[in-house]
Amino acid sequence: MDNRKNNGGNKNAGRKPKAEEQKLIEKLSPLEPLAHAKLKEAIESNQKWAVQLYFNYMYGKPRETKDITLNAEQPLFDF
Repeated sequence: MDNRKNNGGNKNAGRKPKAEEQKLIEKLSPLEPLAHAKLKEAIESNQKWAVQLYFNYMYGKPRETKDITLNAEQPLFDF
């Protein structure tokens, strides 16, 4: 009739099924101690990315601020 069912969209969009997510967690779980050890090793060797990763996950990313400076000599709008 109005062909709404033919509108489509990405069939792979959205969150993966819980069962698929659980399979991935089970695959990665044995690697957890190794990942923690490598992160600790990187932090101890003062790797900036490792320290940043640790703090971002432990305390959350800091709020981004933007410094907006307007030059008085330039008009905001051209008439």
